[in-house]
Amino acid sequence: MTSWQRFRVAKPGAQEQSKRVNPMSIEKVGVVGAGQMGAGIAQVCALAGIDVFINDITAERIKHGIDAIAGALGKLVEKKQLDEDASATALARVKPAPSFADFADCDLVIEAASENEEVKRRIFAGLCAFLKPDAMLASNTSSISITRLASVTDRPERFIGIHFMNPVYKMQLVELIRGIATEDVTFEAAKALIARLGKTATVSEDFPAFIVNRILLPMINEAIYTLYEGVGSVESIDTAMRLGANHPMGPLQLADFIGLDTLLSVMQVLHEGLADSKYRPCPLLVKYVEAGWLGRKTQRGFYDYRSGTPVPTR
Repeated sequence: MTSWQRFRVAKPGAQEQSKRVNPMSIEKVGVVGAGQMGAGIAQVCALAGIDVFINDITAERIKHGIDAIAGALGKLVEKKQLDEDASATALARVKPAPSFADFADCDLVIEAASENEEVKRRIFAGLCAFLKPDAMLASNTSSISITRLASVTDRPERFIGIHFMNPVYKMQLVELIRGIATEDVTFEAAKALIARLGKTATVSEDFPAFIVNRILLPMINEAIYTLYEGVGSVESIDTAMRLGANHPMGPLQLADFIGLDTLLSVMQVLHEGLADSKYRPCPLLVKYVEAGWLGRKTQRGFYDYRSGTPVPTR
């Protein structure tokens, strides 16, 4: 039995109660953050017949997110994976939400902001006054404690971690993470939503980085150490893992896709949360982030993408 299982507070008869829970129907979803993850979450919800309201700090960012959804749907039509009517119907379900007040009628609001705990806490602290009493809250965080995030809200029992993988449309898995106060009805509603989106849910306890990133990101960090220590070049490391371990892409290429700032944030959460030196972020990763070389989104990371053809930077 883990320390979490020993200290987790369970309600009397909680196991029996969970079997009787009828999950609430989620028909309107708010998304905070119109970036790659937020737009992806909005897209899959809209395709599942759910009305989506998307918010960000500026109208320009919201427009950029909705335009990205339109572009992604257009590509699906081009590939004949979606017909034009279904694409138009889905896009019509996505609406801008310049203010948190636009979430007043939402059944669930999902935060998909940057992987920074203070930013997320400010969002959640500001959201609650605008929501209906029974609305659920969720974070798409890839590493931060759900219990801590829930504690700044007025509804920790209706708060849950719903961690989508990137890119949202293509990736089948979604991690569900219960905080210490998350009630069964909240968990069941989140599980039903994931099933409606056509995805598979896996359940993680509320430990730093959960399951996928607890395993994946230290592997990427070790690949960066391998580069840092001169064991191999960017190209040789990625080729070795693609052809030697049958990975679909090399770890440094994947790091650029994830975003080196996000990778560093998660490694810091692991290092601080578990107090184990094996999770220490590689100094080379820190330097790249300090330089603003964050991967694909800034056109430079372990590869330089500015010419259109990725070129290793080391």
